[in-house]
Amino acid sequence: MKISYFQSAAVALFVAVLSCHSSLAAEAIVGRASVVDGDTIVIRGQRIRLHGVDAPESWQLCEEGAGGSYLCGKEAAAALDRFLAASRPTRCKIIERDRYERFVATCFRADGREVNRWLVQSGNGIDWAKYSGGNYADAQKIARSKGIGIWRGRFSLPCEARAEHAGREPSC
Repeated sequence: MKISYFQSAAVALFVAVLSCHSSLAAEAIVGRASVVDGDTIVIRGQRIRLHGVDAPESWQLCEEGAGGSYLCGKEAAAALDRFLAASRPTRCKIIERDRYERFVATCFRADGREVNRWLVQSGNGIDWAKYSGGNYADAQKIARSKGIGIWRGRFSLPCEARAEHAGREPSC
């Protein structure tokens, strides 16, 4: 059987894409993390979105259980910064790049604690099952039962708040 130029080019492209994807998945970024917001950090100039979790936006208001409101996104970012500072450096296992060209990763502190899981378990973020496959549902159940972080009152899901802020329908 004779293979055409176009068939061989297509196979070569497929192999190149496959090897690029697998090498990206094996890649890690390690260093001192700076917090951008509750679910995004920067290490060595690389913006990294925490995989499978979603945190309130910095401008997002959440309600306290006893009434009143607070900037839950700013609170989540500050809590993440304190958590990361307690055990440096941070190591992120890259999963992919998102549509904004950020790395998407699962990250760990130097002591081995997973950052993504902590974010949800501390009530500073939610399990974004659309991306995590429900990987952090148990952590979210713990935070919700304890009434900590955003679970101490009422809040809009971060994806809904972003959509409303942008004047569009939520797609989460």
